[in-house]
Amino acid sequence: MTENQQDKRVEKDNEWSLYMIKTRLNTLYTGISTNVERRFKEHSGGSKRAARYLKGKGPLELVWQQTVGSKSQALVLEGQIKKLNRRQKLSLIEGGIVLKSLLD
Repeated sequence: MTENQQDKRVEKDNEWSLYMIKTRLNTLYTGISTNVERRFKEHSGGSKRAARYLKGKGPLELVWQQTVGSKSQALVLEGQIKKLNRRQKLSLIEGGIVLKSLLD
């Protein structure tokens, strides 16, 4: 097994995190990853793995991240965050909304 394959296996075992990125156009993008730093670099660098939505909207700024646990929890919370309006998302970033309250 190559080192890269070992790194991917370790990432799969790690806890999942949610993150939000602000674009040059002041829009917010929400995603999940086991390695937010790596994922942000993919988005920022125009990698083939970058989100289509973010292409051409740089410079990007990572404005929020939160570890949540399992992939299933991350996916549920990502869906809840994507349903929030901009004001609510900004409140989450600033700490006005507690992430766990989105599960209620």
